[in-house]
Amino acid sequence: MAGSRMEELYRSYYRYAFSIAYRMLGTVADAEDAVQDCFAELQRREPGGIQNMKAYVAKGITNRCLNMLGSARSRRETYVGEWLPEPVSEADDGPEASAERKDTLSYAFLVLLERLTPTERAVFVLREAFQYEYDAIAEMVGKSESNCRQIFSRAKRTLQARPSSALQPAAGNDASREQLLRRFTEAFTAYDVGGMLELLAEQPVLIGDGGGQEVHTILRPMAGRKGVLALLTSRRVLKQMREWEIAMDWINGEQNLVFKQQGVVRAVLCLALDKSGEQIQELYLMMAASKLGHVTP
Repeated sequence: MAGSRMEELYRSYYRYAFSIAYRMLGTVADAEDAVQDCFAELQRREPGGIQNMKAYVAKGITNRCLNMLGSARSRRETYVGEWLPEPVSEADDGPEASAERKDTLSYAFLVLLERLTPTERAVFVLREAFQYEYDAIAEMVGKSESNCRQIFSRAKRTLQARPSSALQPAAGNDASREQLLRRFTEAFTAYDVGGMLELLAEQPVLIGDGGGQEVHTILRPMAGRKGVLALLTSRRVLKQMREWEIAMDWINGEQNLVFKQQGVVRAVLCLALDKSGEQIQELYLMMAASKLGHVTP
């Protein structure tokens, strides 16, 4: 394929291809590898016979992600502590960016997708996030249309088996979320037990990822109001985080908290709110330096 034509296709479809790959794989590096492989294969072809380039790219990305997910699952099984997806910053570039964020899967949703098998995840992402019809999904994953419907239903049952805020979007808006984040920051830095208690839902969950061997942080999920509250207001655990600069940033389509030390991102805390939008249901603490490279300092 001519270089100019390839560059045009890359500009037109790179972002779309990456958005699929990132949601399926959960890390930027793996998603970028999948995209590069997809376009490398496309470059070896003549695009004249391709009727629907967007669907062709989606199929190519899906196949690569399915292959990569198998090895990724085995790596994550030997990971020290909990494995969480890699958070990414999103700049607020005006109305178009705001509209796009509404279509972006939240961090809590990415965590939720880890419960699925590779095929379930592919079908669920293509259907739920990108609204593909079942006949198109069947072509992409090499299954029958009826089989894809069954896979989607099974995936949905798996996700609903353990309640998550990702399945029930919170009420409220960006302004109310920002206000809650400010209250959380004030309570966290001041060791304010009462203030923190008001913000936590009845059954909150806190999960930390220190990058396996990188940072010895919370190795197991902390569940329940008492345990999460004790951890967040402890004068020993997470003490260093209170000394860092805490800022709000758009992470995975929502405002979340970024912890910085002398301009270097040290941690990200993503919060998932309950259905009312007034209390925190899930807290995801990322402290792995290897997964903070795509968070804006």
